[in-house]
Amino acid sequence: MVNVARQVEARSPSSGVNQQGVRDHNERLLLSMMQRLGPHAGSDLAKMANLSPQTVSVILRGLENDGLLARGEPQRGKVGKPSIPMGLAADGVLSIGLKIGRRSADLVLMDFLGNLRSQLQTTYRYPMPETVFGFLRAGIASFQASLSQAQVKRIVGIGIAKPFEIWNWSETIGAPAEDLDQWRDINFAAQIGQFSTLPVFVENDATAACRAEHIFGKGREFRDFAYFFVGSFIGGGVVLNHSVFEGIHGNAGAFGSLPTRLADGRNGQLLDSASLFLLEATLADVGLEPSRLWAQPQDWTGFPNQLEAWIEQAAQSLAYAALTICAVIDFEAIVIDGAFPTIVRDRLVRRTREAVSVLDSRGLALPHIIGGKTGGNARAIGAASGPVFSQYLLNTHAGLASA
Repeated sequence: MVNVARQVEARSPSSGVNQQGVRDHNERLLLSMMQRLGPHAGSDLAKMANLSPQTVSVILRGLENDGLLARGEPQRGKVGKPSIPMGLAADGVLSIGLKIGRRSADLVLMDFLGNLRSQLQTTYRYPMPETVFGFLRAGIASFQASLSQAQVKRIVGIGIAKPFEIWNWSETIGAPAEDLDQWRDINFAAQIGQFSTLPVFVENDATAACRAEHIFGKGREFRDFAYFFVGSFIGGGVVLNHSVFEGIHGNAGAFGSLPTRLADGRNGQLLDSASLFLLEATLADVGLEPSRLWAQPQDWTGFPNQLEAWIEQAAQSLAYAALTICAVIDFEAIVIDGAFPTIVRDRLVRRTREAVSVLDSRGLALPHIIGGKTGGNARAIGAASGPVFSQYLLNTHAGLASA
């Protein structure tokens, strides 16, 4: 039997250092602790970070003066003065995240606590640069118009989550090759610089989704896990030692490229058997409008037979993929999420567990197979997290391991 997910406390990032000249690192460490563990008194943060109370007090005072922290209610009941927990100020940092999908684009405005303040979406037959950048430009203007001048100044950057080498998928998504080829030499910073002075951070879309789950979802419970995100094409991400591992090309966890045996016996890749474009094609074949898969709010009723067949095929492929990657890295968990309704995710996870339980797993410790919590917004949330981590939080495997 496959183990069910176990509930554990969120783990602290690591400990700090007291040497002069590393205040920036210690600031990021304390902010990361509060982001991950919630508000804490300075004395508690000092113990967890292995910093002196004086060092922590000075840092917290400076961060509060900068508007990055907010004081909580005094905690009484202990000997001495009541302790005052310090936590991230929601308005202290705002960021914008853009997910470029193969059928739709999503734009979000996120605060320091991970709350979505605003969200916009556009759909298309396939993505074109002028469409996507026009949507981004109008969306930024819309967001800024809804904020005060002080809040606008708190926007720290624009994160972009994009598919890896989108120009290679023209045949699969039914787009002219010459159209998608326009993405090949796109300079995102230059394009966005024509209408915004905000810094730009670009990331693989599945890695961004993994980052969102790591920060705001199940990632709080596990040190090492593999992450599958089922979109038009399935992709993934890897978390090692509490950090998203991006890889030398920024494409670690490209699980869609895993070799697999297709239902008809041909050799293929995981993306050919566990992606939503397959369900899209099936709906089109029976005369149903496939664009309903991407419309918000999502309503996937009305095609139960096609959906059940897709879930069965995807679950079998995910089960094989889960064992394959666990033969390489001893993951604690396999997290499955995607751009589908929660009820569909839960059915897919349950069926994948069942499929794994009957496979030959000799020599392997079976991982927990669980559903993600972030859902369809994971890629946009992960994109919006990019500017925040780059400037305020600890974000690298090496940084967390050596702190």
